[in-house]
Amino acid sequence: MKGFAMLGIGKTGWIDKDYPQCGPLDAIVKPIAVSPCTSDVHTVWEGAIGERSDMILGHEGVGEVVEVGSLVKDFKVGDKVIVPAITPDWNALESQSGYSMHSGGMLAGWKFSNFKDGVFGEYFHVNDADGNLAILPDNINPADAVMLSDMVPTGFHGVELADIQFGDNVCVIGIGPVGLMAVAGAALRGASNLYAVGSRPKCVEIAKEYGATDIINYREGDIVEQIMEKTHGKGVDKVVVAGGNVDTFIQAITILKPGGRIGNVNYLGSGDYIKIPRAEWGCGMGHKIIAGGLMPGGRLRMEKLATLMQTGRLDTSKLLTHKFNGFDKMEEALLLMKNKPKDLIKPIVMI
Repeated sequence: MKGFAMLGIGKTGWIDKDYPQCGPLDAIVKPIAVSPCTSDVHTVWEGAIGERSDMILGHEGVGEVVEVGSLVKDFKVGDKVIVPAITPDWNALESQSGYSMHSGGMLAGWKFSNFKDGVFGEYFHVNDADGNLAILPDNINPADAVMLSDMVPTGFHGVELADIQFGDNVCVIGIGPVGLMAVAGAALRGASNLYAVGSRPKCVEIAKEYGATDIINYREGDIVEQIMEKTHGKGVDKVVVAGGNVDTFIQAITILKPGGRIGNVNYLGSGDYIKIPRAEWGCGMGHKIIAGGLMPGGRLRMEKLATLMQTGRLDTSKLLTHKFNGFDKMEEALLLMKNKPKDLIKPIVMI
């Protein structure tokens, strides 16, 4: 089979690989719709997780089951399925302790395009099919459903990590697709004043549609000064970090009230240390909590998030700005994600 792969740091291309082997608990899926992610960009061009050779990229997709293992109970050949970016081993001790995304070791629930071939192949393997696949509802467009693989659960997990409550004043730093889902999730959770930090016009437009009350453009001045002015010097109750770099935490800590929480879901692809300002952190005693986490994966998460789309509470179609048709468009879509033109939020490849 063919796949679009990371050949090495800074290098991508098409390769031939053997058809994947299906274990008794597993499934083989062929993609219907997939989307490249900024994480793929960090992995390839920043070498964020180290050297990878001939590894098929991609971790966002929906597909059709073409083979199931002998012990799979709930899925059959021909089923259309949502495939989460994070596919834990559900019998692992880490899963039993409540951290399935780290089953087998830190971040090891993230398998696709990390240490195993991803979804940008003609076929791909899914471990623990009963625990990790979810049936694609008939009334959800496959292109829209691809956003359930990663963008929705990652953005929403930032909201969960920040523990946003009714009436909280919230700042979301970074309004790419994950940040936009954090804005949507914060609004669903009951945020009042919702400050979205970003500058690209299309992202600003959609952030407002998802519930942002104010846009903080970092190109027009220091975001700390802008937030403090809007909050009359008080700062915000909660911060979701969905973009930026290791220096972003300086701003997040500074705008956060004592007793507040930061939920980080940003993939920090470079830098050795995260910078936390001493005084603004209350000299270590400000009760300003930083929680960073990889999104939960698995079937239940996908099924629950799908119901938000079915009931009209969440519309992911707003994220899809560029549509490609054909397996051969993988490279073009990934390079679009790398170069990020102003009108881009998310590209989709229909196969």
